[in-house]
Amino acid sequence: MNLHSDALEIPAGTREEKSLKWWETGTRPDYRFSLANERTFLAWIRTSLAIVAGAIGIDQFASDLGSPQLRLVLSVVLLMVGGTLGGVAYTRWARAERAMRREADLPLSSLLPFLAMFTAFLSTGLAWLIIDFS
Repeated sequence: MNLHSDALEIPAGTREEKSLKWWETGTRPDYRFSLANERTFLAWIRTSLAIVAGAIGIDQFASDLGSPQLRLVLSVVLLMVGGTLGGVAYTRWARAERAMRREADLPLSSLLPFLAMFTAFLSTGLAWLIIDFS
């Protein structure tokens, strides 16, 4: 089973490759891999939007959750993380697409451990606030 299309094969490191955009270099990957990469990108965007929605929800609807200053700080932190995650989603998608075109290993994301730890700390902190201020 051929996983790449030979229609766009340009040798790596040549002058022709350097003058092209990244999506015009290497070998065009099988569309299934590109679509899977796009679905992963969309999952990161959904996660980003959920974090932003959580920030708005805490700011607008959780008036009993701690002091107004604490809610403001928590909302701003969540908005910053959600916005950053949305921006990083594109760079992650593009890096994976480049790697597939060059038939290289997919790049590792240092954002995954950060997001896991952030989620753990956030859920623990919110649980403490809900228990403490109920």
